[in-house]
Parts: sequence; C-alpha cells; structure tokens
Amino acid sequence: MQAELSEFERNKVWRLIPKPVDVSIVGLKWIYKNKTDKDGNIIRNKARLVVKGYSQQEGIDYEETFAPVARLEAVRIFLAFAAHKDFDVYQMDVKCAFLNGELEETVYVEQPPGFINTEHPDHVYILDKAVYGLKQAPRAWYATLTSFLKQSKFKQGSVDPTLFRKKIGNHLMLVQIYVDDIIFGSTDPALSKEFEDLMKSKFEMSMMGKINNFLGLNIRQNREGIFINQEKYTKNLLEKFGMTNSTRLRIPMATGIKLTPSLDKSVVDITLYRSMIGSLLYLTASRPDIMFSVCNCARYQSNPREPHLTAVKNIFRYLKGTTSLGLWYPSKTGFFVQAYSDADLGGCSLDRKSTTGGCQLLDGKLVSWQSKKQTCVSISTAEAEYVAAAACTSQIIWIQSQLRDYAINMKKIPLYCDSQSAIRICHNPVQHSKTKHIALRYHFIKDHVEEGNIEVHFVKTTEQLADIFTKALDEKSFLRILDGLGMIDGNSLQTDKSEE
Repeated sequence: MQAELSEFERNKVWRLIPKPVDVSIVGLKWIYKNKTDKDGNIIRNKARLVVKGYSQQEGIDYEETFAPVARLEAVRIFLAFAAHKDFDVYQMDVKCAFLNGELEETVYVEQPPGFINTEHPDHVYILDKAVYGLKQAPRAWYATLTSFLKQSKFKQGSVDPTLFRKKIGNHLMLVQIYVDDIIFGSTDPALSKEFEDLMKSKFEMSMMGKINNFLGLNIRQNREGIFINQEKYTKNLLEKFGMTNSTRLRIPMATGIKLTPSLDKSVVDITLYRSMIGSLLYLTASRPDIMFSVCNCARYQSNPREPHLTAVKNIFRYLKGTTSLGLWYPSKTGFFVQAYSDADLGGCSLDRKSTTGGCQLLDGKLVSWQSKKQTCVSISTAEAEYVAAAACTSQIIWIQSQLRDYAINMKKIPLYCDSQSAIRICHNPVQHSKTKHIALRYHFIKDHVEEGNIEVHFVKTTEQLADIFTKALDEKSFLRILDGLGMIDGNSLQTDKSEE
C-alpha cells in the first residue's frame, strides 16, 4: 500500500487542499490482488488504490470516457507481418499506466482509507492526473501516450488509432497499444532497442522481453515462424467445468446436427450454460475450428435445454484432445490477402435465417474469421451467398486499409465464393426482379468489384475454407479445412528463439 502511494507522489498525481464548498467528492478504496506467474505460483502481493468511479457524475466529474483499444484482428495482422518480415516482437508493460494520464476535468477525492493526514483530516485531494477507477482514466492515459509518441515522430494509424509506425530509411518500426500493454518490433533490431530506451525515458516501464503472452494469447516465436494458441486457458476451462476426465471427440459438432429450441426437453442451469458459452467465445480468439459450434450454441442462451448443454459439452470433449492446437504463421512467406465466403441457407432453426461464414488470410496466415447469423431471411442460396460475400467484403476493405499503415497497397484482392449465381450478381450493375428486394447495404460489393478493390472468383465447394464457419462437417472435411487454415499442433514446433 505504501509503494502504491509512493507511485502517486512520484507521478505527482494529486495535491492536498482544504475541502471546497459545494463540490462533489469522490471516494477511494483499496483493491488487493495476488500476482501469479505462468505456472500459477504467487510472485507478489499487490495493493491498488482506486476511485469509486460509479459515484462520478457526468458533466461534473467527467465528460468523455471513450478510449480506443486494438482489435484482435489488428494484433494478428501485426504478428503475421512480423512473421513475413522475420523480425522479433517484444513486449513491455507500463507500471501504473493510468497515473500518467493528465486530466482535463477538475476532480476531488477523499483521503485514502488508513492514510488520513493527521494534521489536516478534513482536507481532500485534487487530482492533476488520472487514478484507476476514474471513468475517464483510460482516455486520459491514451491521450498522454499518443501525444508522446507523436512528439517522438511516430505516425498514428489512419484506420487503427492504436497502431504507431516510424519509417527510417528502408526500415519500419511498428508499435501496437492495448491500454498499458505494448508490443513492438522493427525490421532493424537497433530501432527496437531505441524505442525501449525512449519509453523508459518518459515512463516507468517493465520490459518483458520477446512476446510470450498478450491479451490471453500464448505466442511463441522460433526460426520458422510465429505460433498462437490458448493452451493454458483451454486446460483451465476443462478443469473449471469438470471435463478433464471426459472422453475425447474428433470434431466439435457431429455432421448434420441441427439444434432446435427443444422446449419439450428438460431445463438446464442457465448460469452454467452461459458461463460455458462465454468462456468458449473468448477461446475463439485463436481457435476458428470451434467458431461455428460455439456461435450455434450461443443462440440458445435465453432458454437452454438438455440437447444444447450436450452440444456444448461435446465442444469441450473435442478441446480435450486438441488443447495445443493453434494458428501457425510461417516466416519469410508472402503477404497478399485472400478471402473466402460461404453461406448455409436457412441454417438457423429458430427463424430460418442463413448463416454467414468468412475468413481472410495473408498468404495462408489466417488473421480474421466470421460465423454469424444473417440479419435478413434469404429466399435462395444465391441471395444467401451474395449477402455473405458482402459481409466478407467489409472485412477485406478494413484489412486493405489497415495494411496501408504497413506501407502495403493492395488491389484486386481475390474473394472466393462457391456460388456462380452470387458471382454473377456481384458483376451485374443492373438491379433486376430477382435482386431488387435485397437490401441496398449489401450491394456495395458491386462498387468494389467495379473499382477493382476485389475480384470475385469461383471455388469448388470441396476447396471452400469458409465452409467450416457455416455448418457442422464430417471429420475428413473438417481436418482438411483446418490444414488449409494453417492450424497445427503446438507440440510439433521446434524450440522457441528465447529458449535456444
């Protein structure tokens, strides 16, 4: 607790003043936490002084609260680029990051419990900088960090405001921010060292070496590439829900399974069901193989029945035998965008809406994927496929814009679809009787086809990688697509660079 208050003094967070009349005073409280290492061993006890932000009043104690955070797709693109250029990615953490954020509003807080000034017990603190718990704390910290990086001649991403870059000669320095966690790398190792020294000159930093764990993702770098998975998290889930001794399955959902409301079946514990779904949804950050199964089961969270719980448990049984499965980004490979889109007509038994599936790869490095129920009812396979292609195009355009910040400009990005009819609609600039009922927002794909941003190509259903995001598949097709998506077993990898 004393160390925490010392950080307040070092950062000049507040000043003790006589209590003003008729002002809002925000309370403080202590939060205690045990910090553990990757094996779960307690390495230190931490005390944090936080503001009771729930008592803040808009317009008095705060104005704006929004602060951007990096998308997981952006992090995967960063890692895919690092593998492409074959450079090391490092990680650092800002100690007490929010205490560096400079406040624009005037905020008064009470003295911390257990540390009341004996000479001035009725005084209060006025904040000059942010404190954890303040609604505007993330925004203040982000503004402070952004300003510092811009002064250091970094350019902010045009699409992703959490990405910063600096080009020196033929070398590129990249920095990705997620609140107080920072990952960075450069095609010139000297620039990475220079950035480390730069940050330490301004903030109190913890240099964590080569990236190992970021946003719950286990990331391993070796001479052949970068591997991403969530093995430890997967094992914790199996233990949490009592599935460690269950039988193993080869696929997450049996072929032909169609979940229905099943109102005639027995009710299950809704809290347990939602907890299992929420945990699995986080796991899809590195496991596209369970994306469709989890999203399908998630549709029944309002009134889960026995068949739904059985389907979720089958996903866990599949995970038991594939805990080390993850995404593999081989080094020194190409960096061109490929995309696949697919649809399952009337796939949802609740309202007969179709299921959209899509994935985007950077020369075999899977960086983004989607499995989502469409918002409209399609009356033909061609229409369902067309709507899915439009959704995939939205993601392609975002990736295309994101890559400009990596000094990569791409046109004529191939989008592979297994419906000739949908492809013809994409190329037909004229609305006719069979397409005029489709919502206008889906027709923007035609504009991008005409502008040459994307090219829609036909692909055989047997080669359609997005098929895994629209329906349950047989084992042979399922394993074939996993191979096409670049998923491998982490146990097959060689020693990490950091361990050599």
